[in-house]
Amino acid sequence: MKTYVLTSRGQMAGAGVVAACALWMGVGTAALVVNTMSLTHSDQQMARTEAKYERWIADRQARLNSAVARLNATDGSIGSIAADVEKRHAALALLLTDVHDTPGAAQALTPAINQALAAPDSDPMRRVELVRLSQEKLLDAADTFAKSRGDRLRLAFRLAGLTPRAYVPEAGALGGPLIEAKDPRALAAVLDIDESFAERVQHAATGLSEARALKAGLERLPLGRPTESGQKSSGFGVRFDPFTSRPAFHSGLDFAGASMTPVESTGPGVVSFTGVRSGYGNTVEVDHGGGLKTRYAHLRSIGVTTGQRVAIGQRLGGMGSTGRSTGTHLHYEVWVNGRPQNPDRFVKAGEYVLKNS
Repeated sequence: MKTYVLTSRGQMAGAGVVAACALWMGVGTAALVVNTMSLTHSDQQMARTEAKYERWIADRQARLNSAVARLNATDGSIGSIAADVEKRHAALALLLTDVHDTPGAAQALTPAINQALAAPDSDPMRRVELVRLSQEKLLDAADTFAKSRGDRLRLAFRLAGLTPRAYVPEAGALGGPLIEAKDPRALAAVLDIDESFAERVQHAATGLSEARALKAGLERLPLGRPTESGQKSSGFGVRFDPFTSRPAFHSGLDFAGASMTPVESTGPGVVSFTGVRSGYGNTVEVDHGGGLKTRYAHLRSIGVTTGQRVAIGQRLGGMGSTGRSTGTHLHYEVWVNGRPQNPDRFVKAGEYVLKNS
């Protein structure tokens, strides 16, 4: 039996060979594991993608089956689609009921209505589709009109220095069957139409109702001119007093005119005072509600009595020069919650409303 004796150098070389083999085997094993894991991840990703597409295909197939079943139920006719259109028209009819009480709305919506009635296509399916499109345009026109009108009316309040909230009913107090149903889903169920269309109808109805409430609120304000023939001769604020020639606060507007020029109420209200006030001479005061009061001074004659209800433009008396006055004119004041306001703001707001009504 032969015995081999390895030198130190030989031992080191052998150990190196063994270590290299072990390293090679380790790297190979690791590469195999990584490759296996990578294939597993790829397979999982592919499986997820395949499942997603299968769900999409199943969903599209279900919708197609539903459409085919609907057509089969109507023998391939457009009867069910036409029924949906009729239900939408019934909802729009409720919306248009409110239009009669909203000035300018009928004129704004007429083009859309005419388009809905003038579908010239001979294909029944195409005619139904045109009517559906016209219904959408009618709703868009109603929404646009309501927003535009509401914005203009709110601007009139701001021009007068007032907030609509104090003179317009809360949204909950607005009338109309479409507004009482707070939930569009409930409205859709009542009208038997799709929820999205019901929501749009309700939104348009609310906008029209708000515009109508804003208009009614403005009509109760003193926004008219106190006299048609007089020209403004002195403004609101600090001025040189005509008697003392010193700066003094002037609490109203002065309108020059001939003796007995008609003086008119600038808004509806109740006459709260008639008689002589110190410095004002013959005076009429009208309470318009909501903390608003107007005063008409230096009159030569008074044509109304205390407690009498007056309308906008109603004659209160004739222009004169009574009291602390240097000549025939009307001194006009507007008070809000006991404080004098610049009447010119109210006059300009009234002119704006008249121009944009």
